[in-house]
Amino acid sequence: MKVFEVAIIGSGPAGASAAIKLAEKGIATVIIEKETLPRYKTCGGGFAYRGRREMPFSVEEAVETEFFRVDAFFKKAGIHVFSERKQPIISMVMRDDFDNFLVNKAKEKGITLLENHKLQNITFDNDITLHTSKGDIKTKFVIAADGALSTTAKLAGWKETRLLIPALEYEVKVSSEDFERLSKSVRLDFDAIPMGYGWSFPKKNHLSIGLASFRKVKVDFKQLYREYLTETLGIKNVLSEQMHGFQIPVSPRTNGFVKKNIFLVGDAAGFADPLTAEGISNAIFSGIMAAESIIEGNLDEKESAKIYNNKLETSLIPELKTGLKLSKLFYENEKIRNFLIKKYGDRICEGMTQILMGERTYPKDVTKHIKRKLRNIIFS
Repeated sequence: MKVFEVAIIGSGPAGASAAIKLAEKGIATVIIEKETLPRYKTCGGGFAYRGRREMPFSVEEAVETEFFRVDAFFKKAGIHVFSERKQPIISMVMRDDFDNFLVNKAKEKGITLLENHKLQNITFDNDITLHTSKGDIKTKFVIAADGALSTTAKLAGWKETRLLIPALEYEVKVSSEDFERLSKSVRLDFDAIPMGYGWSFPKKNHLSIGLASFRKVKVDFKQLYREYLTETLGIKNVLSEQMHGFQIPVSPRTNGFVKKNIFLVGDAAGFADPLTAEGISNAIFSGIMAAESIIEGNLDEKESAKIYNNKLETSLIPELKTGLKLSKLFYENEKIRNFLIKKYGDRICEGMTQILMGERTYPKDVTKHIKRKLRNIIFS
């Protein structure tokens, strides 16, 4: 039986980032991956600068394209706003290459990678035994970085309390003329689907085009995608396309993030941004926080869990709670949203860009601030 101090389930950005941090301190760490790397991962692939700026090394090698401009369209309000920066607001990655790149960085520092090891069960005793399709692994700590459908969380007894939103994405190859026209910026269309948005993310030689609804609505995603493709983006000739449906957890779990020495990170914890659904940055942040907590706790179970919870409550959780309030206003109150966009569109766009850049966080008193603004407008 293989024995490690920390076992990480999943080789995405959260898991790989945790592994790198643990390896730097000489802690015996294994990444357990159910597939063989590199493997395709359904994801829009937009990596915000706020996450990229915190990386301890350059990720340029794994970046397909960089975008210094983001365009947002509100068709019903007749509004188009945009932001520009000297640094890339959004970097586009293909997750198979990006994840493999990060895992290789972790391997260089001495971690073990076990591929084609599908987690099947967990036994809790003095230590934790992970039963995989290729044998058992004993460990003291587990970092669950296995995504939105986290098998680890289910086996450890977590009940579902996250808001999981539906998304449909296509990897699309178009004519050279259409690609040239659409490859200049990241594009978001907030009326392409009820309570959500459509996106066009240019990659190196194709477009990632999709739709996400931030609430569970009964709509024909495929039909809305076709309308978005042809009527909004003006694409008439599709050379090839590959469809992927998936779910994004846009609210944190309400029943804790540590249980039985298992630490939840990334999508397994529900840490995608509630307003934008960007998940790579918070996956990296939470993976690093989990690793730091185990290190700072000197591999003590109670102390490490306490440190992780404190780190989350003083940084990530307050942001996510504010993001949830903004999401409710933004996606459930179309009239108010459009009114605010018409009145403060440029300022709102600039504020969101500052958040994407890591120049600021969501304001804690956002609800009071918006209500005060509305009262001033109504009664002025």
